[in-house]
Amino acid sequence: MGATDAAPADRPRVSVNCAVSLDGRLAFAHGVRARLSSPEDLARVHRLRAASDAILVGVGTVVQDDPSLGVHRELLDEVPKQTPIRIVVDASGRTPATARFLDGSLPTIVATTEINRRSYPPQVRILRAGHDLVDLPQLFRLLREEGIERLMVEGGSRILASVARDRLFDRWTIYYAPVLVGGTSAPSMLLGPEAIGPSDLMRMRLQEVAPLGEGFLASFLP
Repeated sequence: MGATDAAPADRPRVSVNCAVSLDGRLAFAHGVRARLSSPEDLARVHRLRAASDAILVGVGTVVQDDPSLGVHRELLDEVPKQTPIRIVVDASGRTPATARFLDGSLPTIVATTEINRRSYPPQVRILRAGHDLVDLPQLFRLLREEGIERLMVEGGSRILASVARDRLFDRWTIYYAPVLVGGTSAPSMLLGPEAIGPSDLMRMRLQEVAPLGEGFLASFLP
């Protein structure tokens, strides 16, 4: 997602990024975090973070992994020009009070619903989009109005599925680690409504495939 890419009028320019096993799993059994990115891919991810205005994840990722969503400057060739905003989609107030996400060290937004009355630390901004579920198209419009032009979406499975279904992305990049996870409880890349036939498929156009570290990187356009 280059700095010269123009954002649409009604939402940020959205780059989806994730790392999966060869069988399409994001994590180990029962959602236990798996570090699937190679060192080369981690450096790429943090360059992409540094070039983004904001980084978005779902509350499931916060509950399971407790990410900081910061930029690891030691992985970059130069000091980033900006600090991306951290955004968590939390419809019902599930974010743990002890989550690193809420520590106030970086600008942070909780995207939630009209019915969620959970309180958050004063340094956290609240955006409400939707009544009982977060309406992602509405949320993305609000983020664009907030001046966010470049948004990086990192997961988890349900957020990725919603972004795919609603065609809310401009580029989708997947790092494939040369491993197999298998099983039934390890989360797949997408969790949500399934395609019931060929006409219901979420189609993408392959842009590029390239080796990266011990795995390979595939980029797609909608």
